[in-house]
Amino acid sequence: MSLQKQVMDKMKEAMKAKDTVALQALRAVKSAFLLAKTETGVQAEITEEQEIKIIQKQVKQRKDSAAIFIEQGRQDLADPELAELAVLEQFLPEALSEEKVEEVVIAAIQKLGASGMKDMGKVMGVVSKELAGQADGKVISVLVKKNLM
Repeated sequence: MSLQKQVMDKMKEAMKAKDTVALQALRAVKSAFLLAKTETGVQAEITEEQEIKIIQKQVKQRKDSAAIFIEQGRQDLADPELAELAVLEQFLPEALSEEKVEEVVIAAIQKLGASGMKDMGKVMGVVSKELAGQADGKVISVLVKKNLM
């Protein structure tokens, strides 16, 4: 079942349960899916990889917003963001542990023969593509820097 179908099913459940937080998060994802479909001007189907990227973007937005609200002492605004974040994360693949990500980073560095920070872009590209949807870009970046030094 595609992510779009799963989102629609969860949206129906949220409507029936009158869960406004989940409904708001799911509507945002549905809207992002529709925008991605119509971006090219053709009503083309979006791939599962694109669906995951869209949901990851929504998750990142919620994380960033919550972090800013918490930093400013506005827990009342952070709580809904964190609740929406929890709803959206159920659609993402299981995240890899930092150790597993580091193993992939080290393997990529060895495979590419990367020797310094000048090769960071190459390594980031390979690792990001391999771990699409399974690891956060910031985590990958930190581990690549650590292992290239």
